[in-house]
Amino acid sequence: MTLQEILIPSITKAIHELFDTTIEKIEFQATRKDFEGDITMVIFPLLKIIKGNPVEIGTKIGTYLVENVNEVEKFNVVAGFLNIVISDTYYVNFFNKIATNDTFGFVAASANDKAVMVEYSSPNTNKPLHLGHVRNNLLGYSVAEIIKASGKKVYKTQIINDRGIHICKSMLAWQKYGNGQTPESTGLKGDKLVGNFYVEFDKVYKSEIAALIAEGKSEEEAKKMAPSILEAQQMLLDWEAGKPEVIELWKTMNQWVYDGFAQTYKSLGVDFDSYYYESNTYLLGKEVVQFGLEKGIFEKDPDGSVWIDLTPDGLDRKIVLRSDGTAVYMTQDIGTAIQRVKDFPDVGGMVYTVGNEQDYHFKVLFLILKKLDFDWAENLYHLSYGMVELPSGKMKSREGTVVDADDLMEEMTTTAKTISEALGKLEGYSDDEKSKLYKTIGLGALKYFMLKVDPKKSMMFNPEESVDFAGNTGPFIQYTYARIQSILRKADFDTNSKSSLVAIHPKEKELLKQIALYPEVIQNAAHNHSPALVANFTYDLVKEYNSFYQTVSILGEEDLDKKVFRVQLSKKVSYIIKSAFKLLGIEVPERM
Repeated sequence: MTLQEILIPSITKAIHELFDTTIEKIEFQATRKDFEGDITMVIFPLLKIIKGNPVEIGTKIGTYLVENVNEVEKFNVVAGFLNIVISDTYYVNFFNKIATNDTFGFVAASANDKAVMVEYSSPNTNKPLHLGHVRNNLLGYSVAEIIKASGKKVYKTQIINDRGIHICKSMLAWQKYGNGQTPESTGLKGDKLVGNFYVEFDKVYKSEIAALIAEGKSEEEAKKMAPSILEAQQMLLDWEAGKPEVIELWKTMNQWVYDGFAQTYKSLGVDFDSYYYESNTYLLGKEVVQFGLEKGIFEKDPDGSVWIDLTPDGLDRKIVLRSDGTAVYMTQDIGTAIQRVKDFPDVGGMVYTVGNEQDYHFKVLFLILKKLDFDWAENLYHLSYGMVELPSGKMKSREGTVVDADDLMEEMTTTAKTISEALGKLEGYSDDEKSKLYKTIGLGALKYFMLKVDPKKSMMFNPEESVDFAGNTGPFIQYTYARIQSILRKADFDTNSKSSLVAIHPKEKELLKQIALYPEVIQNAAHNHSPALVANFTYDLVKEYNSFYQTVSILGEEDLDKKVFRVQLSKKVSYIIKSAFKLLGIEVPERM
C-alpha cells in the first residue's frame, strides 16, 4: 500500500472522531526539505468545515495518527501544514516487497479495456525527416510507451502525406534534371535524393519568378505563370487521372523515400504498428458528409459546398466539401479517424502528435466527430508541441536549410565521442565497444534533451549542451547507471536475501521515498501525455542516489545486513533508471 492509501482512511476517521465531520478530499504534498517529515497534509482546506486554529487542528490529527497508525512515528505542525514522519520499518518492508519485482511501476493492460491509438511522425514524401520530426517521433513514441506502461493497450500509427503538389514538385525536378539518378547510383538515401530535387525545384521556380517580374509581371502573377509550377500542377492532374507513367514514377520515388525513412526510424529507435497513406485516405470521409447532411449536422450552400457551423461552440464556420465535390483536409481526417476504428475495433481513443500550429484544426476535428456521435470522440487528444529551434535560427525545407535527422544523429554521436575522449573515460575499450557507446551516449543525450522539456513549450536545441556528463542530461543519468553496474559486478556476496534491518540511514530513506513515486509518475505522465515527468523524475532519482553514494559506504560497509541492503537498493535504482529510460526510448550502457 502507498502512504496515501494508509493515511487517508485514518485521517478521515480522525476528522470524524475529533471534529464530528467528514471531508471529501485530503490534500497531501511532499514535505519541504527544511522540515522534518516524509509526507505533508495541508490543513487549510479543513478550515472551511472546521472552525479553529490550523496549528491546533493539525496537532490533534497528528496526535491521533501517532496513537493509531503503526507507520506514523511522529509529526510536527508548521502553520497550516502537518508534517508526518514515517517509520523506518515501513520503508524497509516496502523495499522488501519491490526489491525483486521486475515490473514495479507498470500496470498490466486489462483485456476488457479500450485501446489507445497514438499517431506520430506523419511526414511528407518529398524530403527527409528533420529536427522537427525528431521531436515529433520521440514524443509520440515515448507517450505511446508510457500509456502502455500505465495499463492500456496501445497501437502506434502514422499517416504519410504521399500526394499533392509538393510531391509532384520533386517528381518533376527529378524528371527534368535527375539524369536517371537513383539511390543506388548516387549512394544517397532515397529520402535525401528526393529531397534534393524538392530544393532544386524551388531554385528553378524562384529564378522563373524573378525573370517574369523583370518582364513587368507582379510577384503574384509571376508565381502563377512560372512554367515550373504550371507543369507541376499538370502532373498533379495527371496523377489524379491515373496516368500510368506518372503513377509509376510516383510509386518509384515514394518507395525510395519509404526505404530512407525506415533506416532513420531504426536509427532513432521508433516503430509503428500500422501505416496510413493520404493517397488511400484522401477520399475517405465523403460518405460521412452525406450522413451529416441527413442528420442536420452539416449544411449545403447554394454553390453546392458543404459546411458545418461551429460558431455556437465558439469556433467558426468550416467547409467539409468543396462545391466541385472534392474533399478538404478536414474531410480526410474525419474519414481516417473513422477508418482506424473500423480497422482496430478495440480503439477507444486517439492521440495525435502534431505541432501547435495545428491547434485550431484539431479543436474543429474533435468537435465534428463528437457531433457525429462517435463514442470514442470523447477520448481524442492533440499532443500539441512547440517548435524546435537551433542557435543558428529557424529551418526552411524549400531552401534546404533544415537540420536533417540522420545528420543530427551522426553529429550527436561525434559530439559524444569528442567529449568522452576529452574526459578520458574509455580506457581498455575496443574500437567496436567505443563506437557502440558513442552512439548510445549521443542518442541518449539527444532524446533526453528533447523529452525533458514540457511538450507544450518551444525549445532551443544545443547539441553540445545536451552531451554533458553533469547536470540534467542523458549522459549524466547513463553514467550513474553504469556506476551502479560496476558496484554490482564487484559485489562478491549473496545480494538476494531479504533485509532484517529495522533502522535505515536518512539518505536511504530519501532514496526509498523517491523510488516509491515511480508508479504515480508513470500514471501522471500518461494522463498528461508528458514524457518530461518521467525524464525529470529520473534525474531527481539519480541526484538522490549520488547524494546517497557520496554519504554512505556501500561495498566498504562492515555490517553485512547494511551492505546487502545498500547493494540491493543500488540495484533497484539502476532497474528504475533503465525502466524509465526505456519509456523514453533511451538505452543505458553497462560500462562507461
